[in-house]
Amino acid sequence: MRKPSFAECLRQDLPASLVVFLVAVPLSLGIALASGAPIVAGLIGAVIGGIVVGLLAGSPLQVSGPAAGFTVVVFSQVQQFGWPVVCAITAVAGLVQIAFGFAKIARGTLAISPAVVHGMLAGIGVTIATAQVHVILGGKPRSSPLENLAALPEQLGKIDLSSVVVGLVALAILILWKVLPKSWKALRAVPAPLVAVVVSTLVALVFQLPAERVDLPETLRWSAPAVPSDWGAFTIAVLTIAVIASVESLLSAVAVDRLHSGVRSNLDRELLAQGAGNLVSGVLGGLPLTGVIVRSSANVQSGGVSRWSAVFHGVWILLFSLFLSQWIEAIPKAALAGLLVFVGVNLVNPHHIAELKTHREAPVYFATLAGVVGLNLLAGVGIGIGLAVLGTLRRLAQSQIVVENREERWHVRCQGTLTFASVPALSAHLARIPAGVPVDIDLAVDFLDHAAFEALHGWRRNHEKTGGTVDIDETHEDWYALAETGSPRARRSLPTGGKA
Repeated sequence: MRKPSFAECLRQDLPASLVVFLVAVPLSLGIALASGAPIVAGLIGAVIGGIVVGLLAGSPLQVSGPAAGFTVVVFSQVQQFGWPVVCAITAVAGLVQIAFGFAKIARGTLAISPAVVHGMLAGIGVTIATAQVHVILGGKPRSSPLENLAALPEQLGKIDLSSVVVGLVALAILILWKVLPKSWKALRAVPAPLVAVVVSTLVALVFQLPAERVDLPETLRWSAPAVPSDWGAFTIAVLTIAVIASVESLLSAVAVDRLHSGVRSNLDRELLAQGAGNLVSGVLGGLPLTGVIVRSSANVQSGGVSRWSAVFHGVWILLFSLFLSQWIEAIPKAALAGLLVFVGVNLVNPHHIAELKTHREAPVYFATLAGVVGLNLLAGVGIGIGLAVLGTLRRLAQSQIVVENREERWHVRCQGTLTFASVPALSAHLARIPAGVPVDIDLAVDFLDHAAFEALHGWRRNHEKTGGTVDIDETHEDWYALAETGSPRARRSLPTGGKA
């Protein structure tokens, strides 16, 4: 596959980088606001995600930066540790990701069920939306989604009209942009988040609305990481950031590969790049980074052809932050809150729910969502993974076992997969056979694990002690016979039908 020349990169990546820059700035500011971090941390993270990760990336067209998926985790960590320690958590999580990359386990992280990932994102979306509704109404978000929902009636009784107007204008523009006619190509090409923030800010300025504004420090000063006092909790926080950042980045990279026909992603290298980005971002006081599908898809749709579009977008954000920071301070917080409510609601994706229902994985999705909203992110993901594993065990246990009495001989037919999960059903069926009778067992299985073999072999020996006979006929592969001789198969046969 031919790589684009540097001239082609400049011609196509420069315009694409401007579009991504316009999408990234309001999102980075809003995510920092929702995370309880300094607003400038969002800009620092966006710059590092563009320049550092962009230069090292294994997924050339993926754009990295602060992501909505981190807001819940970072917010809780800021409350628990304070921002300087969160910077240290981000930096050490970057080192863990680098270790992941060198260990070449990138493909392994994709084994997490999509139902868990989508359920986690939906839970994060609900958490973001319920918190930022309070900001639109002129209040402050509480510490949990359930508290935010419970406090909503009280907040409705003391709304700030200026914040409501600004927030609703931003929301209305974002909704309108989704239904613009396809023929309005020039207008649709302008990023909706940018239009929403600019227009709602102009409304606040023109009508002199006293809505609370973004507050930036006078200079982009360095926020030094701090040493934690609780190393156990610190370790858990590091692993949380590292795992979530890795999984989200890799899933995003796979999704981006589907959007273009250029160079495919090297997932292990992408992990190394993400780790380096988080290490630098944490050291410099930025938010945690991950590959972001919104920015990446904007990059592809705008004609980006190489990693330079991501790098250039980071350069634009750096220049904007250094020389035009006064523009950021004109933005009302309610405008960013409107953007975040829209982002949060869209993380609950009806298409994903319908697809998961088709594959009978919707319970995992909703259990993960409920766990994230009702408990916390780690508990929600743990519940989802546990339910997904139970679902897999249930499928493994769905072997077909039929027991019949035919003319004084008992016949048993086992089809499918016999594993430890099938042992209770297998034992129950075999228990129906009277002692001392002749038995024919037909094994038409594609796999027989040690637990199932022990259950079947033990029953056979006990039955023969009562005077009965047991004839085992394997009609597909000789799993039982080999296990009985002490040399069991390790895997199924190859697709050609030859024996493994």
